[in-house]
Amino acid sequence: MAVLAGARVVTPVGVLDPGWVEIEGSRIIAVGRGAPGGGAADLGGGWLLPGFIDIHAHGGQGHNFGDSAHDLAAGVAFHRAHGTTRMLVSFVTAAVETLCEQLSWAAERAELGPSPDGHVLGAHLEGPYLSAARCGAQNPDYLAAPDRADLARMIKAGRGQLRMMTVAPELPGALELIDDLVAAGVVAAVGHTDASYEQAAAAFSRGASVATHLFNGMRPVHHREPGPVLAALDSRAACEVINDGVHVHPAVLREVLARGVDRLVLMTDAIDAAGLGDGEYVLGGQDVIVTGGQARLARTGALAGTTLTMDDAVRRAIVEGGLPIGAVAAAAATNPARVLGVADRCGALAVGLDADLVHLDEGFGLVRVMAQGAWE
Repeated sequence: MAVLAGARVVTPVGVLDPGWVEIEGSRIIAVGRGAPGGGAADLGGGWLLPGFIDIHAHGGQGHNFGDSAHDLAAGVAFHRAHGTTRMLVSFVTAAVETLCEQLSWAAERAELGPSPDGHVLGAHLEGPYLSAARCGAQNPDYLAAPDRADLARMIKAGRGQLRMMTVAPELPGALELIDDLVAAGVVAAVGHTDASYEQAAAAFSRGASVATHLFNGMRPVHHREPGPVLAALDSRAACEVINDGVHVHPAVLREVLARGVDRLVLMTDAIDAAGLGDGEYVLGGQDVIVTGGQARLARTGALAGTTLTMDDAVRRAIVEGGLPIGAVAAAAATNPARVLGVADRCGALAVGLDADLVHLDEGFGLVRVMAQGAWE
């Protein structure tokens, strides 16, 4: 049993200043305001937040999740060190056979459950059923028309661990594919799309519940054709936002938040360059050049994921975006946990949930990470 005290504790019902968290084994058994009794570990100030849950990342520290089972595990461990206590591993568009193999790696890792190297909640497929006009850094050679038989193959290969799939809803057969995803318990996400407002709204009405990196990889807003962005905001969909200072302006975070504290989801879209800096990399068979922290395709200059980590996304949201820390904690943990259906286990500092948490300093920089009740 351990009691953590001496920091401001960010809970779903407010900030306890100061507060304390009591942990037994891997679970939170009590949360309170003020000073606890004797024997508490004094954190010396700062903030306690729930451990981050990244639902969209492709790699880190030289490891692309799609290259091998080893690279997947090593990349997840890198993100754990930056406060991501649980995550989905994302795979870019590829041949169906390749995606099936990658899904088997993700399933194997997810089936292990929590480990010192990180906790994989499953896989996210970003494609192959995406718009050629809005494919961004996705390899156009592998884009495909929605195929329900191939989807069934991929779901089977994932052994129940395919948790989310991004689809362009305007493609022929996409709405029926969304029906299949929802029926299989897979989160259907709308992204890399040139859909009209009406086409995107139809997808959300069929059960799609996430907008993949809102604004990026989709038709922009026009006052006579608002497109998928406003369709997502007008629905009850969770809206991913890449908060790296490049992909969107901080005002975008505030606009999504204005639609409800349960709407914003911070994620990284990190590639293998995260943690390594500028240089030449490969994503989905395409050359990527990172300059000044920005990852872009060598052949087109299109943004190609990020070098972002969740601790930086959180700090930016507070310091540059001006968002309340409670809303940021929700966007980085509580909301993604709800999206994935694991909010009964993690995603908040609340009694009965797993003791996944991060300690931030006064400037919102990461100090230490706890997962399943153990400090990393």
